[in-house]
Amino acid sequence: MIYPENFESRIGFDQIRQLVSDRCLSTLGKERVDAIRFSDCRDVISGQLDQTDEFMRILQGDREFPSDHFMDLRHALSRIRPEGTFLDGQELFDLKRSLQTIHDIVRFFLHTGDGTEATARPALTALAGGVPVFPEIIRQIDAVLDKYGKIRDQASPELMQIRREMNATAGSISRSLQQILRTARAEGLVDRDAAPTVRDGRLVIPVAPAFKRRIRGIIHDESASGKTVFIEPEAVVEANNRIRELESRERREIIRILTALTALIRPLAPDMLHAYAFLAEIDLIRAKALFALQIGAIRPTTVHQPLVDWTAAVHPLLYLSHQKQNKSVEPLDITLDGKGRILVISGPNAGGKSVCLKTVGLLQYMMQCGLPVPLHERSRMGLFSRIFIDIGDEQSLENDLSTYSSHLMHMNCFVRNGHAHTLLLIDEFGSGTEPLIGGAIAEALLEEFNRNGSFGIITTHYPNLKQYADRTEGLVNGAMLCDRHRMQPLFKLSIGLPGSSFAIEIARKIGLPEEVIAKASARAGSGYIETDKFLQDIVRDKRYWENKRQSIRQQEKRLEELTARYEQALETLDGRHREVMKTARQQAEQLLAEANARIENTIREIREVQAEKEHTRLVRQTLEHFKASLRTEGEGGEQPVRRIRTLRERPAQNRKSGKQPAPVQEEQAAWAVGDAVRLKGQQAVGTVLALNGKQAVIALGMIKSTVKTEQLEKVSRDALRGEPRQDTFLSRRTADEIHEKKLTFKPDIDLRGMRGDEALQAVTSFIDDAVQTDAGRVRILHGTGNGILRRLIREYLRTVSGVRYFQDEHVQFGGAGITVVELE
Repeated sequence: MIYPENFESRIGFDQIRQLVSDRCLSTLGKERVDAIRFSDCRDVISGQLDQTDEFMRILQGDREFPSDHFMDLRHALSRIRPEGTFLDGQELFDLKRSLQTIHDIVRFFLHTGDGTEATARPALTALAGGVPVFPEIIRQIDAVLDKYGKIRDQASPELMQIRREMNATAGSISRSLQQILRTARAEGLVDRDAAPTVRDGRLVIPVAPAFKRRIRGIIHDESASGKTVFIEPEAVVEANNRIRELESRERREIIRILTALTALIRPLAPDMLHAYAFLAEIDLIRAKALFALQIGAIRPTTVHQPLVDWTAAVHPLLYLSHQKQNKSVEPLDITLDGKGRILVISGPNAGGKSVCLKTVGLLQYMMQCGLPVPLHERSRMGLFSRIFIDIGDEQSLENDLSTYSSHLMHMNCFVRNGHAHTLLLIDEFGSGTEPLIGGAIAEALLEEFNRNGSFGIITTHYPNLKQYADRTEGLVNGAMLCDRHRMQPLFKLSIGLPGSSFAIEIARKIGLPEEVIAKASARAGSGYIETDKFLQDIVRDKRYWENKRQSIRQQEKRLEELTARYEQALETLDGRHREVMKTARQQAEQLLAEANARIENTIREIREVQAEKEHTRLVRQTLEHFKASLRTEGEGGEQPVRRIRTLRERPAQNRKSGKQPAPVQEEQAAWAVGDAVRLKGQQAVGTVLALNGKQAVIALGMIKSTVKTEQLEKVSRDALRGEPRQDTFLSRRTADEIHEKKLTFKPDIDLRGMRGDEALQAVTSFIDDAVQTDAGRVRILHGTGNGILRRLIREYLRTVSGVRYFQDEHVQFGGAGITVVELE
């Protein structure tokens, strides 16, 4: 039960209804908005809230909802119930598009392609579960109408034949008219820019009135100025008549096609009306979801009992108004439960008492109409079966009611109909009559409301009501806070203590004479003035400690967030530390493998020069000790790095101490004819044929060459016989990197848009990669422009030894804008 009849306009729900209606896509949804009603059934309310909440998540998601073509075809479907009636082309086109939308929406809700779609929105899935769809009807209409809603030529063989004949006849008429026009132009009977036009559905030509007798035919019309007449030449009269006949046949055939198609639709009309009822419900839910997102509303937690336990509640209309002005709204925290069911709010005028009362009434009504509300998610909302409001002036000259009489009529209804599931909203309780008796009646009514177990919010300035609330169980005082120094309302509700009206302070602020204020204070009595100041001090102190408590809560919350963040950071750092250590060990082992390869190479060369086996064994033993010590280092972060550094520094220490590895020094060796040698840094092995001082004649295969002995080094006879040797110049890791680079290397580079230094750096790296990967031919795209980039690149290519030649690309593939480079 809602009281009075104009309840919605008094709390502002009529504006909420209009805002929701404005977001509907069709009259279907607007009618459903107008049909929104208050409910106290928890299942109904929860179902409506769940549907809207699920749609809010859809709107916030990435998947697009099918919201095109929300059309109301209910009247058209009702009109075709009698046999012989038919839907016209536009109605069929709208029917097809709206039925397709319904089909797409049902598929959207029932789609389970990812396995979670349907379970993520159970309320909407259940709503769409029994909705009929009509793919066959859509297909039949598509066969008759094209994508623009026009009747297809292929709708029937007869229609196709008629339209072919019409086109042929119209073409013949056009050719005849053009011939007549050419002749008329040649004779000067018509203007040179004259063209055939249509009058009364017949093709005619414009002629000056002076020459209308020169062209045989029928005059159909003349211009408004009378300077042009429109003549249908005699030669095309018969053809135009034929066009008229064909148009009549075409209309009859179209009506026959539409009637046949409507006959298929007629038996399905009741099911289609059910589908349109579903479309109306979706339009309503979508509009509610859009409005909820605009005001920051949520689906609240509901309990099946009277309760108001709200945090950060906001009046939606006030929020939208302030949003346009870039202003914020002070949120409302309020609790009405078994210990304090009725809140008596006092405080200064224009301090927000009425806004607080309207906020509670509007949000409670919105929730019980199935709309999300703007408050914090930890809030809880109970259900009330009756909401009564008394706010504003309702005096009536027609009914001979004064302001106070209308208030008493409302109070009579409240007392007689109120119970434990009633929410009372009373503004300026007891006002409108003599204060003493008005306060007494208000106190008696408040006692009766409390005895009925009703919940409510009551605003007042009467001190006896504040005192009664303070000493009565079930009632609680509240105050709208005010900054007493600047005398500005703070629009904050403080529950627990009554508030001061700040009458003296407000009078002083607006400039009332001080002597008047002094007389008023004296007549009120020092006791009242002191009590009012005492209330102000209590409210001030409470506000101070509330702010302190809030500050401590915020600091504790921030401390908890920082603690959680630091713990997460420590876990991340620990994981990174383990990853770094793992990488370091892998790099150390890789470096060890490379060192092992180098040492093995040294050992092989020692053997080639027949070094002592004991020395070789010692080298191997030292290497194995180092490998074992590296693998047993555990988790020590710097130890692998120190070991690697030690390995790198050991050759230098050996050189300083004179401990050279026994190998490849050719100074101590005497050269002799027949020695197996090779050029330093080369793989090819040859034989010394002759010696001439510091020069030697060597044979490399079929080639003889004279080189300095300092460029040679001895090798074993096995190498001369072609014994395979292990390539020790590239580590396995380096070889793998080169192989990977070969797989990913692209023989083209685009330098357009780069500056000169950027382009040269990019080309340098590109050519180096090409040489490493044995790319024979690469292309450099630099564009034409002023030729500066092309010149810089080619000057650089001339300095690269691995470049065989370069030239412009073929003109069909880019010409001078691309340089083709051939590599060695």
